[in-house]
Amino acid sequence: MESILDGIITGVQNTAPEEWIAVITGLLSVWYSMKENILVYPFGIVSVLIYVYLAYNYQLYADMGVNAYYFVMSVYGWYHWKDTGGERKQIPVTINDKRENLIMITMFIGSFGLLAWFLMNFTDSDVPVWDALTTAFAIVGMWLMARKKLESWIAWIITDLISIPLYFYKDLVLTSFQFLFFTIIAVGGLIAWYRSMKREEIQFSAQ
Repeated sequence: MESILDGIITGVQNTAPEEWIAVITGLLSVWYSMKENILVYPFGIVSVLIYVYLAYNYQLYADMGVNAYYFVMSVYGWYHWKDTGGERKQIPVTINDKRENLIMITMFIGSFGLLAWFLMNFTDSDVPVWDALTTAFAIVGMWLMARKKLESWIAWIITDLISIPLYFYKDLVLTSFQFLFFTIIAVGGLIAWYRSMKREEIQFSAQ
């Protein structure tokens, strides 16, 4: 146990400044998403751009790609959340219909299969399956988040739980702990968005 703690302390002490910035802005982004605050996107954009650089340096190529995808979806989500036609400040939280569930499942299976095959055959990644798995869940989570779907938090919880040991194994100790906090916030986000959705349903039925 003492050696593990020493390793954690050493890992945090050796954390590069850019990782600190990525972690702090990432935490702020998740916190603001839980609060349904549009600041989720500017903070998220800063974080993901830094992680593109970090993932490349640590041979997490699928993660590098998904952070580039995060950037694109962050721009889309920033616009989509406010695309209300002037009726309200933001679109409400909703759940998937059957068509959206089919898209979600297809997106996950397709992205996981493609990423795992690519990483195993064309990169020097030593964790191709785990990298592909966390990336596939994250791809789905970001798409759902941009569309303000309640299911996004379930995808994020799974992503975070896989990412904790993955980043610790890669000696990105601070980022590993970030995903532990992400998991806690994601559970809070799931509860908060569920309550928000129910409030919206009550208000709508009362009209």
